Amino acid sequence: QPLISSSKWLQLHGLKRNKLTLSQILSQIGFQHRKDYVTALGKLVASRYADGLFPQYMTAQDGSVYNLTAKKELVLHFVERLMGAIELYQQRMEWLTSESRLIFGVIQERCIVIVLDFGTAAPAEFDLCRDALSLVLVEQVTQIAKFNLIRAAQDLMKWQEKSIPVSEYTVKSAVKWLWKLDHTTAASSTTPAGALVEAMSDESVSS
Repeated sequence: QPLISSSKWLQLHGLKRNKLTLSQILSQIGFQHRKDYVTALGKLVASRYADGLFPQYMTAQDGSVYNLTAKKELVLHFVERLMGAIELYQQRMEWLTSESRLIFGVIQERCIVIVLDFGTAAPAEFDLCRDALSLVLVEQVTQIAKFNLIRAAQDLMKWQEKSIPVSEYTVKSAVKWLWKLDHTTAASSTTPAGALVEAMSDESVSS
């Protein structure tokens, strides 16, 4: 799936875009039972010609009443479309909460610098972090334009001087660099801030 926000995804695949909200469906399978102001009587009068002729449905949102006129086939058509929408939503939720997206969310920027702050992680935790970072590089970074890696430590470590274009080769190179890092602790609590400043100095990221 493309790396887009949920709001953008809903604009493309949501119920409103596909005319599947309750009010949109009701307007396609019936008509609203309206009340109009009759000047001669000086009050609101509801139309009576449809009473008893059609099944009626009252919406919970504003209490609007709709006379349902559609045949069974049309109703079943909307049922099928709604079931398809539910399946699509489930797929989106499963995708959002799986693999690298469960930890990092969905990367939407075209150029990123990932700052690595392993702190005092134990060797096993250090490897778990590298596993997660390798996953996000392969799954998501491969879909953007440029990237770089910076490790926060006493001696700042950069994979590249500046962010570079994404390609199969550069992603593999970054993963290889990641797994060559030594398990050492950050010597100062200020090193993550310095790494962040260095990341933001990259013109491709800051622009």
